[in-house]
Amino acid sequence: MKLLHYPEYKHSGLHWLGTIPTHWLEKRAKYYFKEIDERSQTGKEEMLSVSHITGVTPRSQKNVTMFKSESNVGQKLCQPGDLVINTMWAWMSALGVANHDGIVSPAYGVYRPRNKQNYDNYFLDHLLRIEGYRSEYICRSTGIRSSRLRLYPDKFLGMPVVCPPQEEQQAITRFLKAQDHLFRKFTRNKRRLIELLKEQKQNVINQAVTRGLNPHVKLKPSGVEWIGDIPEHWEAIRIKFLFKERDERKGNRPFELLSFSRSKGLVPFSQISSKPPSATDLSTYKVCRLGYLLMNRMQAWSGMFTDVTMEGIVSPDYSVFEPIHPLSVAYFSHLFKTKRHVSEFAMASRGIGHGFNRLYTPVFGAIYTLFPPIKEQKAIVEFIGYETALIDVAISRAEREIELMREYRTRLISDVVTGQVDVRGIEVAEVAEDELLVLDEDNGESDDLIGDEEEMDDDD
Repeated sequence: MKLLHYPEYKHSGLHWLGTIPTHWLEKRAKYYFKEIDERSQTGKEEMLSVSHITGVTPRSQKNVTMFKSESNVGQKLCQPGDLVINTMWAWMSALGVANHDGIVSPAYGVYRPRNKQNYDNYFLDHLLRIEGYRSEYICRSTGIRSSRLRLYPDKFLGMPVVCPPQEEQQAITRFLKAQDHLFRKFTRNKRRLIELLKEQKQNVINQAVTRGLNPHVKLKPSGVEWIGDIPEHWEAIRIKFLFKERDERKGNRPFELLSFSRSKGLVPFSQISSKPPSATDLSTYKVCRLGYLLMNRMQAWSGMFTDVTMEGIVSPDYSVFEPIHPLSVAYFSHLFKTKRHVSEFAMASRGIGHGFNRLYTPVFGAIYTLFPPIKEQKAIVEFIGYETALIDVAISRAEREIELMREYRTRLISDVVTGQVDVRGIEVAEVAEDELLVLDEDNGESDDLIGDEEEMDDDD
């Protein structure tokens, strides 16, 4: 498929865009939209979520981790075709065109088309969420710092917006839906491959840390029901006899702040964010020493353990353990992620509910675990590293392919909706909206941005 340019172009009113096809219109948004401020009297309408990833969708389809209002009375009403903008997060392109009747936060801006014939909803939704318009929202937003910028109605309505002929928008929509179908199918297949590779990797780890490296080893009852049989020369022992908690605090000493997440492991905070940490006083943060074991108390039920390979400080809500006897902390980091262990940690955690339960040290220490000879622990860790290296390479390659495809998709959408390429003569198969939803790769992600609240990261 070769994409061609339009025959003639003219200068647009946007410095980042440059030129647009000669026959396309470009006017300020106020000529196409008017602000609407209609409020719910009952609060019983469907609550809609506004996301920088998926635009405007029913909140029931999202895994929203934000706090919710006790009553929805007074929320803003919107209807299909309305443009909804999260005033505070417009700089992240948290906006979109509604396809449902519903309600949104009073902090949002709702803009209704003056003439429904001006825009195709799908086209408009993609046009206003491209990177170029995001830069425009940043320039037109006001606030005391970047994370608190607000795009007020007068600034949005004064912004130039391109508008191709309606039939051309529909041709662009057909093309983008067909391409999006291919993109999502590609991504879904790659994600399935990644999950299979991760399962393969975990199977290698599970077998090694619970049975050792000798497939013919004789087994014996461990004496612990949930552990079952173990190699006859291994022991089942309570964790408190292997590790003791350390509660060393930073104080005024210069330690590097560390971040611990599932995706990146334990890394310097500076590698994941250029912004300073939200906590201004780090004096109470806990010190991690080389060779220690780190546990996220709130996420122990999901296997959030790691061996400490760099010295630094972590959140006070983490638990830091020092080995009591010579052992391989890396071995236990693997072992504590196995299904049987995390199931035991989950049952032992206490709190107000799933996602907020904590595994406290006395309870953690009372749980049984496996204890192979130290030499065997090290051999198992070495074996796991060797056996999973190629799997990790395959996972990284698949993740990179997804990333590259997303970059290509983003660039293609931008070029098509701004007229940098002409797709009018390209024949594509019709793709229904429900076909895209079946392949929706982001449908379950928590990406809602609401009012003055910030996103929550469940990894940290």
